[in-house]
Order: sequence, then structure tokens, then C-alpha cells
Amino acid sequence: MPSALSRNLLLRALAVLAAAIVAVTAAWAVPAQAHGNIQDPPSRNFRCWERWGGEFQNPAMATEDPMCWQAWQADPNAMWNWNGLFREGVAGNHQGAIPDGQLCSAGRSNSGRYNALDTVGNWHAENVSNDFTAHVFDQASHGADYIRVYVTKQGYDPVTQPLGWGNLELVKEIGDTPASQWDQVAGGVALDIPVSAPGRTGRHVVYTIWQASHLDQSYYWCSDVNFGGVVNPTPTATATSSPSPRPSATVSPTSSPAPSPTGGAEGCSVTYSTASTWSGGYQGDVKVTAGSAAIKGWRVTWTLPSGQAISQSWNATVTTSGTTATATNAAYNGALNAGASTSFGFIAGGTPGAITPSCTATI
Repeated sequence: MPSALSRNLLLRALAVLAAAIVAVTAAWAVPAQAHGNIQDPPSRNFRCWERWGGEFQNPAMATEDPMCWQAWQADPNAMWNWNGLFREGVAGNHQGAIPDGQLCSAGRSNSGRYNALDTVGNWHAENVSNDFTAHVFDQASHGADYIRVYVTKQGYDPVTQPLGWGNLELVKEIGDTPASQWDQVAGGVALDIPVSAPGRTGRHVVYTIWQASHLDQSYYWCSDVNFGGVVNPTPTATATSSPSPRPSATVSPTSSPAPSPTGGAEGCSVTYSTASTWSGGYQGDVKVTAGSAAIKGWRVTWTLPSGQAISQSWNATVTTSGTTATATNAAYNGALNAGASTSFGFIAGGTPGAITPSCTATI
């Protein structure tokens, strides 16, 4: 029989081993970030971002595009983060994880950020034929365990009915497809999936599930379509075009007043946050706030960490010179009342570091 000393040594060894197992398990459990979306036919939040991201404060949106308007009012981050509509740990039980009426928000995921996408109404619909191509963009190049494309059954009316699982028919599924088999495009990889949905006419919803291959992370997208409409012969999102968002209001720096070197309480202040990260890149969000007096324009500068490069931006014109990045207001968001704020964002390659931007304003 082992002595008390031997038993104590054995128990200590087991405790150390258990702690090591917990540490390794925790390390493997850290979620990696994957980002992407279906860009053609565009999902609701990607389409709202692509159409209105450059002029999200334009009051014309309320009458021209009321469903996008209500989504922007509910949570603008649902559009800025068009590539982050996912859930983790679903283990393939999509219907069990997402209730009827919540399919477009992935079951009120991300603390309700995407809830407005479930709103029933007259969303803008993309004209498609019964044989169309689903263009999926994978920003983090993770590939897919599988991608499933559903189309609503004939008789379902997305303008008046919430979307439920019983309204959907699976029309296409592809299996394990590593990123090396996707098309290499600017900012990531893309995949074109041929889809056939016979017997449909009029308004429908295309519902896509992308199971990313790096871990149990599932993406869910609602795309509004119109079968039988006039199909655009040159779609804006193809495998050969850049899948990156295309702000509609990119202005040259000369269209904004040159800021004077005033800042702080009487000029403008600025805050920075990293919205999301993935392998090889990240998204930065910057908020500009006017000081105690109204301003006519603003300029934000910061130093990029070593090895980083900005690939795209929105709501500002961003230029770089060496390691210095400069963002100048767009034509529509330079003038701010005292205490008012606006924001812009950018996507950069590399690993985010300590970023401390400064702001100057034209009074």
C-alpha cells in the first residue's frame, strides 16, 4: 500500500496534469475570427451598406429605401459589420438554434445587433432568373465545411410574412471546399455557386448558410430577390470584381476644407476602437466629436503599426504616407454642431496595435 507521502505526491501530480489540460483546452477554445457575406444576390445588411454606407445620413433614404432606413436607425453597426453575422457552437442544429421569424438575424445574434434584418417589409429585391449564381465572399480565407442555399417556396410573401424554416426549400449544397479552391480576389477569396430555383416567380428570399471551416462558426444571410424581373446583364459582384465594399460617396480631399491646427475642446476629439480582427487583418472604427463650438471640417491622423497597410475605408478619404495615415471628412459629414459626432472606418492588413489618433478641425 502506498505511503501517505506517495499518495500526496500522486495527487499533486494529477492536479498539475489537470491544470495543464485545462490550459491547453482554453487555448484551443479561443475563437478565431472569420468574416464574409453573400454579395450577389446581396444580403440585406451588405446591400444597405453598399448602397448607403457613403451617405447613411442622407434623409432621402427614409423614403427611397425605408427598410434600410429602419435598419440604420436601429443599429448602424449591423451595416458597418456586414461581414460578422454569425453564431458559434451551433453544431449543425441550425433550426434548433434559430427560431422562426429570426432567421435573418441568426437568432438575434451579436447581442441583437442584427435584429432589424428580421423586420418584415418591402426590402429592395434584386432581379434574378430561376438559374442564378450566388457569389460568396470570404474575407478571412477560411473556406467552408459546407454552404447551403435555400429559396422560399412559391406562395410565400416576404413583404407581409416573417421568414420561418417551413417557408424554405434547400436548392443547393456544396460540401467541404477549402479556401485554396476559391477564387483569389482583392481582400480575400470568393466562390460562385450555380443555383437553380424552378417554379418561382415574383418576390422571394434566398437564405444562405455558410459553415466556416476553421471552427464551429455558422453565417446566415437573407437576400431579397425578384424572380422574373429584368435581370442586370452585368452584375456588380462577380468573381473577377473586387468583393470589397464600394462606398458610393468617396470624395477627393480637395472637396473638404483644409483643417486648421486646432483641436481639443474647441476643435474636435477622436476615439478609436478595433471592431473586429481576423487572420491577416482587422477593421478599425473611428469616432470624431466636435468640441464646444461647431466645426466646418475635420482631419484625423495616426501612426500605423509596422507592416500595416490600409486597403479600404468609408465615410472619409484616407491616405497614407509612410507610416502616417490621414483621414479627411467626406463632403456630407465634415460640418458638425457643437458636441455632435460622426464616424468612419477602415480595413487594414496586419495585426492591430496601439493606435492613438489625433484630430484637427476647421472652425
